[in-house]
Amino acid sequence: MNDKKADLAGPGISTYEEVAKILPTDYHPVLPPMERMKAVYEIKRYIEDGLARELNLNLVQVPLIVTRESGVNDMLDRDGSRTPVEFPCGLGLEKRLNAQVVQAATKWKRVALKQFDCKVGEGINTDMRAVRKDYFLDHDHSSYVDQWDWEKVITAKDRNLDYLKDTVRKIWKVIRGAGLHAQDLFPALKKAGFPEIPEELEFFHAEDILDMYPDLPRKQRETRLIQEHPAVFIIGIGWVLADGYPHEMRAADYDDWVTETHSEDGRPMHGLNGDILVFNPVTKRRHELSSMGIRVTKETLVKQMEIAGLTENLALPYHQAILNDRIPLSIGGGIGQARTYMYLLRTAHLGEVTVTVWPDQLKKICAERNIHVLE
Repeated sequence: MNDKKADLAGPGISTYEEVAKILPTDYHPVLPPMERMKAVYEIKRYIEDGLARELNLNLVQVPLIVTRESGVNDMLDRDGSRTPVEFPCGLGLEKRLNAQVVQAATKWKRVALKQFDCKVGEGINTDMRAVRKDYFLDHDHSSYVDQWDWEKVITAKDRNLDYLKDTVRKIWKVIRGAGLHAQDLFPALKKAGFPEIPEELEFFHAEDILDMYPDLPRKQRETRLIQEHPAVFIIGIGWVLADGYPHEMRAADYDDWVTETHSEDGRPMHGLNGDILVFNPVTKRRHELSSMGIRVTKETLVKQMEIAGLTENLALPYHQAILNDRIPLSIGGGIGQARTYMYLLRTAHLGEVTVTVWPDQLKKICAERNIHVLE
């Protein structure tokens, strides 16, 4: 259905009839479960070391729970449709804490840069775990989320597309290197007959992709794009495009999607953020690996919160820290760990590289296709 508004509703395929249609019917795992786990941890070490080297990051501890009042939980979008798990905690307190399980550490990291006294050009990386209860559970969306959530201090002069693209290229270098490293250690991955991991990413603005495929909703535009360009970074996610819709909903209080930029041929564009997408040769579908961007200034924070109708949240501690220059300018993002393992290890399902809950209906569909999730 070519419904652009429905396409913004959230992640996941949305019906199990559709899941049954898209999963491969001739699937054979390249590696058995234990070899797959060994490969997962080889990739994990490689990427954590590579991100530290390329982006000057240090691994730090990261919260699993935060308080509602802090304002640092990631709301994921700006329509309020994906809410965090919440519970009271603190036995013996007169008023118990309003605790929330994090959905990502997106906003916490920027505050943490100050806590860890990071200087310009220095940053942090985390081995983040989260729960996103409002996802449709399919082959590449899970309620359990693991990410390398990273953040780095920058200057006002760094707030441009060239700096963003340079950072994206460094991240892709690490991801691709991890895939080649896994192939060296586990030769079956190289012999499986899949296309090579692309050496370079290509950059497209969301407005350009709309021009290319004006009648298609966002996911279908992305699918068409990666069939011809198997590794891309889509710039400018959150700003309303020429058709009256954003490429995708994006929260208003971390990535900067309102700053005006220009295309290489001089056309006005918006946004200093974007997503890394690849073509998954197993599922033959779009596969998102990372969402990232240059973060809001106090001026762009106010503008985006006004657009989102969330100005009351400007009173929260996180937002006040930005408005009063108590935390630094930064760039940051999240790289999906299970998504990356799935792509590099050529699996058909997240459940082959991570352990979480899956509905019986999905497990049955998978089993019929020789896809066996870990439990």
